[in-house]
Amino acid sequence: MSNEPLRLLILGAHPDDSEYHAGGLAAIYRGRGHLVRMVSVTNGGAGHHEKPPEEVAGIRRREAAAAGQVLGAAYETWDFPDGELMPTLDVRHRIIAEIRSFAPDLVLTHRTNDYHPDHRAVGQAVQDASFLVTVPHVVPEVPPLRRDPVVAYMVDLFTKPCPLVPDVAIDVTDQIDTIVSMLACHGSQVFQWLPYLAGVLDQVPGNEAERRAWLREWFTRQVKPRADRFREALVAAYGPERGSRIEYAEVYEVSEYAAAADDETRRRLFPRAK
Repeated sequence: MSNEPLRLLILGAHPDDSEYHAGGLAAIYRGRGHLVRMVSVTNGGAGHHEKPPEEVAGIRRREAAAAGQVLGAAYETWDFPDGELMPTLDVRHRIIAEIRSFAPDLVLTHRTNDYHPDHRAVGQAVQDASFLVTVPHVVPEVPPLRRDPVVAYMVDLFTKPCPLVPDVAIDVTDQIDTIVSMLACHGSQVFQWLPYLAGVLDQVPGNEAERRAWLREWFTRQVKPRADRFREALVAAYGPERGSRIEYAEVYEVSEYAAAADDETRRRLFPRAK
């Protein structure tokens, strides 16, 4: 087996999607010296209740870059308009070029069943790109890969038309503080836009330390249902004693449209923190 670092590519729809859904695995990768690259396919410009989109897009680009620095990971924000993403040829070709250029071992993205049309569009575009990354005459300006990477879908709790299949379950309890540090870089979102949407903007503290504590409580409350929903998968992965007590988890479904992943490959690509 190669001693080369693994390469993880996370393709999210918006700045902050990568760390919200897969920040724990990204932190585990970086802790082991592996390479992590996060991409926001849209510019995030629709994500505010007061500021105009062009200003928000610039803010979110800077926030994403800062979040990547928390891990020592590259974080790129593309220019497709937030809230208007479609799985077009332009998007597909950009994703093909990205996968080829970075040559990841593992790609993470959204499922095609999701509440947000941008999430669905990214998931569909990655699915459409999966085989084509090996086809030389598609996006010929970027050399093709010899084989597909493994692609997996990030966790969500939606059930219709079909729920996520928990192929991999990872305890990320020890990574919560790192995830919160990354999310805290997205101040326009976690301290402004998302509280506005939830009707709790007046509850956000003004003090920075209190804000961080507030964010940690908000985030852990949001992700606690993951472990509860996929408890059986956690028990299967960690055994009944530990698996029944895990508080916070990330769960992934391996895509059948890209490279297959046997048990050994899954253990290698989804390492568990000690």
